[in-house]
Amino acid sequence: MNPVDAAVAHLKEYLPFLPEIGIVLGSGLGAFAEAVEDPTVIAYQDIPHWPASTAIGHAGKLVAGRIAGKRVAVLAGRAHLYEGYSPQQATFSVRALGQLGVGSLLLTNAAGGINPAYRPGDLVLLSDHINLQGSNPLAGPNNDAWGDRFPGMTFAYHPAYREIAQRCAAELGFVLQNGIYAGLLGPSYETPAEIRYLRSIGADLVGMSTVAEVIVAVHMRMKVLAISCVTNMAAGMLNQELHHQEVLDTGRQHAGRFEQLVRSIVANLHE
Repeated sequence: MNPVDAAVAHLKEYLPFLPEIGIVLGSGLGAFAEAVEDPTVIAYQDIPHWPASTAIGHAGKLVAGRIAGKRVAVLAGRAHLYEGYSPQQATFSVRALGQLGVGSLLLTNAAGGINPAYRPGDLVLLSDHINLQGSNPLAGPNNDAWGDRFPGMTFAYHPAYREIAQRCAAELGFVLQNGIYAGLLGPSYETPAEIRYLRSIGADLVGMSTVAEVIVAVHMRMKVLAISCVTNMAAGMLNQELHHQEVLDTGRQHAGRFEQLVRSIVANLHE
């Protein structure tokens, strides 16, 4: 039995149902897991082969339950490449969700704002990404049972889901920005010169996650939606140094608004 199947077999023993929607929570956004109704909580360390979350602000637990009547699996914490994980390890959780039957995946992250129109606290709906992490989780032998050897990424961020998100934000009175996310390796923040380069190639946001997860989700034919919380302006945008505590604090400050939006989106998602 491969590691993903072993993890899935373990989860099936403890989960009250098979989830239909997966939600991955980024830095400072973990409080959303508390909104899950009738939760079943499983620590990552108790799931075979599941990578631990070592990053500050990532709880490291899977919370299964219901949100707005939908069966969800919420991942409070993710694995990052900068933690020393391989691309396959960093996307292990998404593979497991896919094998559990999750058809819709909502990814969230904390990101640095490159677009000068953004402000800390803005929520940004991702329309595309630029992979600058130096790796691809699909490199190596392909498991045909999981997906095609060469999956297309033109509609990686599902157009219909993006329309739902925009409609939900409008109904809640939120301004939901749109943007392109550049994924870098980390863990060091970018230099001002690197941010100028990213802006020149069309990036609106920069972060250290999400991209590999999207690639794997699309490979497994999941429908993907991704939302960034702008927790700070990127290097050189303001005349100040960047600190991870700012990322965590901003995410927590806007957790209520974020929770409202995600709950509304989940209620309106459809296969």
